[in-house]
Amino acid sequence: MSTSTSFRLRSPSLNSVRLRRIFDMFDRNNDGMITVDELNQPLNLLGLETDLSELDSMIRSYIKAGNVGLTFEDFEALHRSLDNVFFGADEGGDGEAVISKAQEEADMKEAFRVFDEDGNGFISARELQAVLTKLGLLESTGGNEIDRVEQMIASYDQNRDGLVDFNEFKDMMRCVIQKN
Repeated sequence: MSTSTSFRLRSPSLNSVRLRRIFDMFDRNNDGMITVDELNQPLNLLGLETDLSELDSMIRSYIKAGNVGLTFEDFEALHRSLDNVFFGADEGGDGEAVISKAQEEADMKEAFRVFDEDGNGFISARELQAVLTKLGLLESTGGNEIDRVEQMIASYDQNRDGLVDFNEFKDMMRCVIQKN
């Protein structure tokens, strides 16, 4: 079995389920649409400052006339378009795109920096908890939440220092991607 160098999921049905979960996470008011503001807030919380007018112009062409935001179908179309831009068009129709090792490494470093909030080259349990909380994937309070995060880190912490370094992060990301 060859390993994919893209972040695409192999199964279209899993892709759809995961995309639906992401859509629902952005759709804060549960109205079935994602507005530019709903899309912009989590990006800003992650430190990915976006220009609201640029974001609006980027997604405007995907919003159907009369709607104030993206429906799930619009969101799927936007995702397919971004997927093709970042990973290239499907080659051979197998759903796999080929990207260079250098690009994969750059993408991993960028993702790592999102989690490594203090820039020390390691992801601590507190940093992982902060990012997951910002994304709405963890409650912001609760003692057992940090225990869960520490367990996540322990699963990939090869040298048992309680931190995830860049190589451990890459291994973790590859495992997550390949499991799907």
